[in-house]
Amino acid sequence: MTATHAQPHARAKASAVRDVLALMLLPVPLVAMALGAFAGGGTRRWFGGRGESQRADAQAAKDAAAAAFYELDTAQRDLRISIETIAAVDSSPGARRAVDGFAALGRRIDEVSHGYITAVDAHDLDRDDLEASVASHARGELNRAKDELVRVKGELDRFEEGLRPLLDKAETQLARLAPAVERARQALLSASNALDTARGSGLRADDLAARLAALAPELTMLNEGAGRHGVAETLQRADRVLRDAEAVRAEAERLPERAAETDKRLVSLRTRAQALTNRAGSVEPVLSELRRRFSAACWQDLQPVPEQAALSVRQAEERLGEAGKARDEQRWADATALLSTVRALLNSTDEAVSAAGDRLQRLNAVSKDPQHEIERTRFAIRDAQRLAMAGRHTPDPRHARPLDDSVARLDRAVAGLESRHPDYWHFLTETEAVRRTVAGVVEQIREDLGGGSA
Repeated sequence: MTATHAQPHARAKASAVRDVLALMLLPVPLVAMALGAFAGGGTRRWFGGRGESQRADAQAAKDAAAAAFYELDTAQRDLRISIETIAAVDSSPGARRAVDGFAALGRRIDEVSHGYITAVDAHDLDRDDLEASVASHARGELNRAKDELVRVKGELDRFEEGLRPLLDKAETQLARLAPAVERARQALLSASNALDTARGSGLRADDLAARLAALAPELTMLNEGAGRHGVAETLQRADRVLRDAEAVRAEAERLPERAAETDKRLVSLRTRAQALTNRAGSVEPVLSELRRRFSAACWQDLQPVPEQAALSVRQAEERLGEAGKARDEQRWADATALLSTVRALLNSTDEAVSAAGDRLQRLNAVSKDPQHEIERTRFAIRDAQRLAMAGRHTPDPRHARPLDDSVARLDRAVAGLESRHPDYWHFLTETEAVRRTVAGVVEQIREDLGGGSA
């Protein structure tokens, strides 16, 4: 309902006011003549005293009802904008309840507005023959209509107050909308410019171009706006386009650097593969010396190294060829993956080749002076034992047991050196294992001391 229904009555009121004002401006004799003319020339009766007062009171009630109607209509229009804002942004149960609540209020507003208009239409307060009783009745109906309008306006105000959290949230999202869409557009433009620059340097960047082209439909939907696709969906789309476009831009800007890095890695890994080929040739003489000087247990696990090294280097060189082809075709992801495979192959080969030389060096050292390895291990055990007894009369069994076992394990390893063909490699692995066990006990003791349990 709107306030336009009250306009004919307002015009009638204005006409009556103008008539009264015209009479009031006439000199007293002319007023008497005018009154006499009305009395003699027609049937109009003018009330004096109480009758005219009833007409004025009714008119005042009508004016008050019209003002209440206008205030309610204005408030409803303003609230409808808020509801439409919430509905466009928020699909939560709370937002749906708000929409339903506004619709129910609208029906109540229609009812009281209809009552007001009916009351206005039922009484012509400008009639010449308006009776005082009729004016009094009209005033009562108009006052009741006004009271109903004011009461529903209060309900509308309270409902609007309850909407404030939802409206604040919706307005915040709407405030984000235009900047988010603009950022997405600018990101697409930056990505396109970065791609053009990369292509200008001779790089095709086909995959990046395809990813950028895939964003074109998203840009179309952004341009169609939130009115068609909804605010929440448009915000999500803008964020997604921004993220994807920035990723394309970053990769396009890094493409020349990536090409140079790939070329450098290709050269470096080819050089390393050639060096490993040469080093792998030295493994066989090392194995020969190990076989000649030490028991089989000291070198049997190294027997496959020369063959494995040659195979790994050959595989690395094949992958290098594939990586070079991928680089020429500017398949950067493939080239990077292949170079990573080459590096892993060369690392494992390097470790295997180094292990043979390291084994010979360590076995030479321990065969000449096993006492150094023994004392090193005994020192680690004694140091742990002192720590286990710090502040105690008896050690904690959790610490004492593994330390006692370590002493016994070291003694057995030392006894093994007394055989005719000692297994020095077993001796070294045993002493290393003992030191690892002891280090674990020390760490546990320090943790206990730190926790206050020791």
